[in-house]
Amino acid sequence: MKYAFFVGCTTLGRLPGYEKATRKLCERLGVELIDMLGSSCCGTTYMESLDEVTALSLAARNICIAEEMGLNILTICNGCTETLTKANATLKQDQKQLDEVNKILKEIGREFRGTIEVKHLIRALKEDYGLDKLEKAVTNPYKNLRVATHYGCHLLRPSDVMRFDDPNTPTSMDNIIEATGAISVPYPEKMECCGGPIMGIREDVTWSIGLDKINTVKKHAETLITSCPFCYLTYERAQLMKENKPDLPIIHLPQLLGISLGLSGEDVGLSHNKIDSEFLKTKQGA
Repeated sequence: MKYAFFVGCTTLGRLPGYEKATRKLCERLGVELIDMLGSSCCGTTYMESLDEVTALSLAARNICIAEEMGLNILTICNGCTETLTKANATLKQDQKQLDEVNKILKEIGREFRGTIEVKHLIRALKEDYGLDKLEKAVTNPYKNLRVATHYGCHLLRPSDVMRFDDPNTPTSMDNIIEATGAISVPYPEKMECCGGPIMGIREDVTWSIGLDKINTVKKHAETLITSCPFCYLTYERAQLMKENKPDLPIIHLPQLLGISLGLSGEDVGLSHNKIDSEFLKTKQGA
């Protein structure tokens, strides 16, 4: 298995542990990640509301790089996943939009052809790698580790475009976690937004929403597992801003997976997590 790896701006700029864990996890699984040289911002989830053609062109330029590589794109940011997936679908279906975008891309010697797909790490693990194979790769299964999952809004929605899992009652992330021996627990308001999208408008509301979920999760699980850099940062920062922090570890999915595959805390960048996550290494056993 081989993918064009689209890391995304937030992970590159703020979450080195997430990138490191993803690369080490894929290396351990025999999945080859090829860097997309010259890639840029995906186009962001909100730019289309300001200028749809510019947003499509930005996304299309990145997709063209993967097309030239002859590889599907692997993403680890929910926002990037949605932006690139929507642009890919739109340009494959709308000839008028395609012609307009390709006119722009022609200025830099590129052309959108519609030959590749975009997959988040979760989707690639479930659909391409396979849960059975993943479970067999686990060498250090967790014992009695109760975790809560946070899917985030953009991984599954809009469902008619993303076409992956049930947007209301998803199971893909939970299934992957359970392959490690950990227990993915149900909890109230599991599918609620982290609050991140309104940070620039009502920051106080963002932290309130984040802390509400943190306090709920603490009643049911030992950690919250995320698959999106924005959601991770929201839940982490919401706690760090409090004088009496809830201290609920927020852990990137590939960090959880990596430890179960025999990787070290250093391998998966646990030291980069601002809320101590080293306890993961003590939760394993027969």
